[in-house]
Amino acid sequence: MSFEYTPPKYAQLIAELERRIDSGEYPPGSPLPSEHQLMAEFAMARPTVVKALGVLRDQGWIVTHQGKGRFVRGRPAIPTGQQARAGRELLDRKEAQVSSRLLVTGEVEAPNRIASYLGLKPKSPVMLRRSLTEHDGEPTEISSAWLAVEAAQGTALAESEELKQGVRRYVESVAGASLDHIIEHVTARNPTKEECSLLGVKSSAALLVVYAVACDATSKPWVVVESVLPGDRHELEDAYPIR
Repeated sequence: MSFEYTPPKYAQLIAELERRIDSGEYPPGSPLPSEHQLMAEFAMARPTVVKALGVLRDQGWIVTHQGKGRFVRGRPAIPTGQQARAGRELLDRKEAQVSSRLLVTGEVEAPNRIASYLGLKPKSPVMLRRSLTEHDGEPTEISSAWLAVEAAQGTALAESEELKQGVRRYVESVAGASLDHIIEHVTARNPTKEECSLLGVKSSAALLVVYAVACDATSKPWVVVESVLPGDRHELEDAYPIR
C-alpha cells in the first residue's frame, strides 16, 4: 500500500527553526522571533506555534527567560535523533530489514493491560502481530503490535508477509493523520512457559517489558507496541538535557 501524508504544522515549524539554528541564521544566545512574528511568517495559529516552541525547549534547542523571551541555545549536546527510544524504534522497524520470525498475526482478545492502553473494553477483539527477533542466531526479543481491528483492516498488518514499512506508516494510513507522541511503560517480570521456550531463558529469569502507546495529536491511542527483552541481554539507556 502506498500513501502520502503531510507532517502537522507544528512539526513543520520545528524542522524549519532547527534548520535556521543549525545554519547559524539564529546563532546561540540570539533572541528567537516572538510568537506573533512566527504566527505572521508561517500563517499559523498561536497554539500551533506555542506547541512547536515547547518541543524545542524540551529538546534543548532554545531556553526561556521569564520576562525577556526565548533565546537560542544551539544544537543540543545530545541530538534528539540519536537518543535511543525503544517505542519509536519498534514503530519504525521494518521486518524485512531485521532477522525475525513471525509468530502470530490475527484477531485475539485484548488482555486487560492492552485494552486499557487502547481505551477498549476488556476482551475486546484486537489485531495482534508478534515476532521473534534474533541476533547472531540467538533470540533477543519478542515484539508485538496490538491495535484495534479496524485500524489494521486493509493493511499488511493483518497479513503473514514481512512488513516492508514500519507499523507506524500502516497505522497512519488508516488514521489519516500522523501519530503525535508515545507514552512508554517499562515493567519487569518472570517469563511465561512460551517465553522461556522462545527466548531460551529459565522460568526464574528477569524480563524487561516495554509498552509504547502511540497516540495522535488528540491523544487518541492507535497502537501499542510491546517489547519483551531478556534482562541479561539488554540495557535500557536514555539521555536528555538538564536545565
